[in-house]
Amino acid sequence: MGSRVPKVNPLMDARKYSSRYTPGMAILTEPIGSIPRPASLMQAIAAFQANQISQAALQDAYASALQDTIRRLEMTGSPVITDGEQTKPSFATYPLSGLTNLAPDGVTIPFADGHVRQLPRLTASPFGYGVHAASYLVAARKYTQSPIKQAVISASAMSLLYPSQGIPGYPRELFLVDLIAEAAADIRGALDAGAASVQIDFTEARLSLKLDPSGDLLRTFVALNNQVLEGFTPAERLRIGVHVCPGGDHDSTHSADVDYAALLPDLFQLNVGRFYLQMASERDRKRVLATVRQLLGPNRIVFIGVIDPIQPEIETAAQVRDRVLEAASFFSAAQLGTTDDCGFAPFADDTSTAREIAFSKIRARVEGTELAARELGL
Repeated sequence: MGSRVPKVNPLMDARKYSSRYTPGMAILTEPIGSIPRPASLMQAIAAFQANQISQAALQDAYASALQDTIRRLEMTGSPVITDGEQTKPSFATYPLSGLTNLAPDGVTIPFADGHVRQLPRLTASPFGYGVHAASYLVAARKYTQSPIKQAVISASAMSLLYPSQGIPGYPRELFLVDLIAEAAADIRGALDAGAASVQIDFTEARLSLKLDPSGDLLRTFVALNNQVLEGFTPAERLRIGVHVCPGGDHDSTHSADVDYAALLPDLFQLNVGRFYLQMASERDRKRVLATVRQLLGPNRIVFIGVIDPIQPEIETAAQVRDRVLEAASFFSAAQLGTTDDCGFAPFADDTSTAREIAFSKIRARVEGTELAARELGL
C-alpha cells in the first residue's frame, strides 16, 4: 500500500481495525460478506442430507471450506476479510438455527426474475436467537490474524417473523422487547469477540419502499434499528455500519426499481458510523453520490460499491479506480471506502456466481482502490 498517511482524517480511530492496521491504507476497502461455497462443501452437504456421510464429516467439510475461503481472501490483498458465510444457512436466517417455534409460511420476498424467498413465521413465545454471529467470528479466528468484519441481520428483518394476526399471550410489543435485546446482543457479541467492524444487513430497507411507497414502513424499520443501537457508545458506533442494496439472489434483485433518493434521507437517520451502499450497478451514480454528499455529515464513512456481484464480467482495476475517483469528487477521501454492491451468495446460492469469479472481483476492488488512492496523492 502507499506510505503516506492522509493529512486530514477525523475517522482515524475508526480505521484502526487492529494491531495489523496499516497507517498508509489511505482508502478503506471491505467485502460485504458471502462467497460461493466450493463444490466439495456442496457435495458434502448433499451427501449428509442423503445420509451418506456423518455429521463429523460434514463439519470437517465446513472447516475446510472456511479455511480455504479465508486463505484466498487474504491472497486478494484484502486488508479486512470475512468468513465468506461458508457455514451460515443464509445471511438472514442464521439466528433461527435450532429454533422450534417457527412455521415455514412466513413473509415472501419476490425477485424480479419471478423466484421467491420466504421467511419463517414465529408461532409461539418467547423469541430468541438460536445462534449469534460471534460464533462465526470465533470459528474464523482459528485460521487468521487478519482483521475480520462480521455481518449481522437487522432487527427490522427479524421483525418480519411476527405474524400479522398476532400470537396469543405474546403481543407484538413484548416480541419487540425480546427482539431488540437479541439484536443488540448479536452486535455486542461480535464487537466483544474482536470484530474489526460489524455490518448490519438492511436489504429490506429499499424493498420496504416498494411495499409502502409512503415511507412509513421504512421509518418504522429505521426507528427499530436505532433502538437496538441505543446501547452502544459513539466510539462503538464508528465500528458499526449498515448495508443496503436492492437484493441479489440468482442474479436477480427485489427492488432495483426503487429510487435511491427515496431511501437515503431516512437511511442516514441511522445512528451508525458506516454506510455500505450498492453503487456499481446504479444507473445514475452521480445523482446518488450528490445526494449522499448532502446527507453524509461528519464522523461517518461511506463505502461505495465498486463491484457488481450479479454481472459475470470481472471489473478491471482501472474501472474500479475510476469509480473511486468519481466518488471522491463528491466528498472527502477521508470519509470514503470501497466495497462490493452485495454479497456474492447471500442466500447460499452457490452456483449463480463462480467462486473463482468472486475472488477475482474482490482482487480488482483491492487493486483499483489502491490505484485511486495513489492518484489522489494519499
